[in-house]
Amino acid sequence: MDFSWTEAQLAYKSKVIEFAKTLNDDYTLREREGIFSRDYWRKCAEFGIQGLPMPTEYGGGGMDIFHSLLAMEGLGYGWHDLGIIFGINAQMWSVQMPILTHGTAEQKEKYLPPMITGEMIGGHAMSEPSSGSDAYSMKATAKRQSGGYLINGSKTYITGGPVSDFYLVFANTSPEKGMWGVTGFIVDRDTPGVMVSPVIDKMGLRTIPMGSLELKEVFIPESSRLGPEGAGAQIFNSSMEWERSCILASNIGAMERQLETNIRYARDRRQFKQPISKFQSVSNRIVDMKVRLETARLILYKVAWLKSRGKNATMDAAIAKLYLSEMFVESSLDAIRNHGAPGILTRSGVDHDLRDSIGGLIYSGTSDIQRNIIARLLGL
Repeated sequence: MDFSWTEAQLAYKSKVIEFAKTLNDDYTLREREGIFSRDYWRKCAEFGIQGLPMPTEYGGGGMDIFHSLLAMEGLGYGWHDLGIIFGINAQMWSVQMPILTHGTAEQKEKYLPPMITGEMIGGHAMSEPSSGSDAYSMKATAKRQSGGYLINGSKTYITGGPVSDFYLVFANTSPEKGMWGVTGFIVDRDTPGVMVSPVIDKMGLRTIPMGSLELKEVFIPESSRLGPEGAGAQIFNSSMEWERSCILASNIGAMERQLETNIRYARDRRQFKQPISKFQSVSNRIVDMKVRLETARLILYKVAWLKSRGKNATMDAAIAKLYLSEMFVESSLDAIRNHGAPGILTRSGVDHDLRDSIGGLIYSGTSDIQRNIIARLLGL
């Protein structure tokens, strides 16, 4: 495995970082108030972020997974807004990728170009009030009607839900078959019977809204089904492997920025007539932050290497999701400890990384679920 980067790739990452730094001006206000900026979403699209791994025929960048992850790493390093970055990642890996992989020519042409240009936002609707980790116990149903399906059910925890223009909705066409009856549907927001909830307030990632859907007697034509009946589990598992592999790449950049900030602070802050970096408790915490960063980066790059060669990455994606999410939390806690009292003050800007990191323990499969996946693949 060769994880060295070409000069062109490193130059592109630097270009992403410089672009990302231009987006920080009003972040503190938007984060405090939970304000989503569609303008920044479009700016990212204009730069090419949403299209990174998408084929050029749909307006994408046609980049391989390594190039895409490196760009997301740069975005997380340069831009403090991990909320919008998370929302973009959620759309790329759990909405765009399934449509690219399983969609018809018409579906790809209708939905991929406007998502890539930022004109349209897509939400992934799998979780329900009574089925989170146990995703396939869903109660949403899709009953066959003449020319299509009638969908009834509730979906929740939809990243970008309140601002999405359409949703990839999973419902069961044959409940008696359990997970093998789960089917994917593309449902436009303005379809009669679709009701979108207000924003669900949350502790972190506040700049990307989260919401719920109620679907009551929603008629969907057969042309809006994604893949064949019963293929929903395959589509969902495939998208989750992509998401678990890639959605935390920006956190690598954030952890690198966090590390550099802590090194500068430890050198500048003086107590007992010396920089606090001379105290072993502080320096050891910073060393731990460096070790977490480099280990997480190598795990992520291994997953990218496996997927770039078409190899199964189920276990490695679960390891990456588990390790990256938990290590970002640990480093965020250490950052607050290193800053002392200022670290818990909102005005310091140190606290938001911790609040943003906590969600990583839950979304795209909780840490407990990742451990279950790894244990099952180990034969336990």
